[in-house]
Amino acid sequence: MNDAETKWKSTALLVIGMQKDFILPSSPVHLRGAEAIVPNVVKAVEVARSRGVHIIWVVREHDSSGRDAELFRRHLYSDDKPKPVCKGTIGAEILDELVVQECDYKLVKTRFSAFFNTNLDSYLKGLGVDNLVIIGIQTPNCIRQTTFDAVCYDYPIVAVIIDATAAATLDIHQANIFDMKKIKVATPTLEEWCAE
Repeated sequence: MNDAETKWKSTALLVIGMQKDFILPSSPVHLRGAEAIVPNVVKAVEVARSRGVHIIWVVREHDSSGRDAELFRRHLYSDDKPKPVCKGTIGAEILDELVVQECDYKLVKTRFSAFFNTNLDSYLKGLGVDNLVIIGIQTPNCIRQTTFDAVCYDYPIVAVIIDATAAATLDIHQANIFDMKKIKVATPTLEEWCAE
């Protein structure tokens, strides 16, 4: 196995929050700016797959009562309106453009960080992963919290592909990317990452 193959075998791509309720404009929790990154997320997954990178789909799924959601979100589950990302609903599904394969792993979370109250760290360590590449939505919440926790867990290489992640506005996105750079997180564009 050459150096490149070794590198990619010890790398995981975390695809965060690419669910219909967050991306489709008809949803009450639609993230403005999310649709624009879908082609780059699709491409990043394709490139990762071709390299033998482990692909982990990180999704939110809540109880229909919202009792497992953060306190500030529970009002979204208190009336007869459609409830976002409830387990088993169409809105909780990953976008149709993104194909989950049998060899991939799906991680369900109920908070911003993919590490919070999940088995992500032990799963990654079991695979021998020490390099993380993070894509998806949204930059100030799930992307940022997962990235900062990855740094806290001492993953030696953490990268956020800056044009395969998004926030509600470009200013919010850029401010959070700036903060991540300050803690030595790599911030390549998709083109730069594909050229590695």
